[in-house]
Amino acid sequence: MDLHSAIASISLFEGLPKEQIDELTDIVIDQTFRKAQNIFSDGDEAAGFYVVISGKVKIYKSSPDGKEQILHIFGPGEAFGEVPMFSGDHFPANADTLEQSRLFFFARESFVKLIQDEPSLAMNMLAALSRRLRMLASLVENLSLKEVPGRLAAYILHMSEKLDGADAVELDISKGQLASLLGTIPETLSRMLAKMSSQEIIAVDGKNVRILHRDQLIELSESGRLGA
Repeated sequence: MDLHSAIASISLFEGLPKEQIDELTDIVIDQTFRKAQNIFSDGDEAAGFYVVISGKVKIYKSSPDGKEQILHIFGPGEAFGEVPMFSGDHFPANADTLEQSRLFFFARESFVKLIQDEPSLAMNMLAALSRRLRMLASLVENLSLKEVPGRLAAYILHMSEKLDGADAVELDISKGQLASLLGTIPETLSRMLAKMSSQEIIAVDGKNVRILHRDQLIELSESGRLGA
């Protein structure tokens, strides 16, 4: 896929006319990262933002004792790093690739100038930032107010929503990474998956999960508690 087509397919730039896509093509930096390569570290200057074209990127915080808390995992078409870029601040977390990834980088100075000249691009950015705010609010709620079963149920429903409500979803990250994302450990995650399967809320086959009773899964995501 050429640069113009790749940029036009990004949801952040959806609906922009060809002329604006051309201008974005002029300022983009096309980068390839190997698996497990650091993109930026907590405290680095936010000199721009990234869009995942292929591969996966994890955003995470590290404690002084080395414990890792994954905040989000971004896949193709998703942008990250735009909030600190706009505020002229530093990145508040680390970003590493989970697999070989192709990323588009948009430098702050060039992108902000383009936004000032193109109001429609600014509106797209506002919509994207609003979605990010809702995502962060949901993350805070899940980690602080819900128990592990509720977080897991909410994650499965989120994956289903990304597939237009499909009942069959694939856990496209390792159990260790998913456990970190949900604020638990792999052993607890495995127990919760087994218990949800035994109660026939879901069926699990390796990384494949099938939702058997969506209403029960929704109830679990809201209550956060799994029955005995």
